[in-house]
Amino acid sequence: QVQLVESGGGSVQAGGSLTLSCKASGSFFSISAMGWYRQAPGKQRELVASIPRTGSINYGDFVQGRFTISRDSAKNMVYLQMISLKPEDTAVYYCNVRVFLSSLNRLPKSYWGQGTQVTVSS
Repeated sequence: QVQLVESGGGSVQAGGSLTLSCKASGSFFSISAMGWYRQAPGKQRELVASIPRTGSINYGDFVQGRFTISRDSAKNMVYLQMISLKPEDTAVYYCNVRVFLSSLNRLPKSYWGQGTQVTVSS
């Protein structure tokens, strides 16, 4: 019902930058929150940043001003601009959206992208 296509991952050196993009498509009434999570080998998936339709943006503590999340609601897209990347930012980054499938739903449903690899070398 909802498909997420991510792009923009890759390999960079420490101090470099990358921008991730994610487009949501399919059959749904509206999108609530959009966000990015990441999972490094042997670690749990953690929040990178989330942006609601209205309200405050949340960032993981490790972001420390280096990443910026934004969304284009008209295009159903969410972006993550990452600068000053560190080797510890190496992980698979997953797009997440919470959507209302119909106007009758009281709670949104969560969907995940397939993940895009970000590798930062020292």
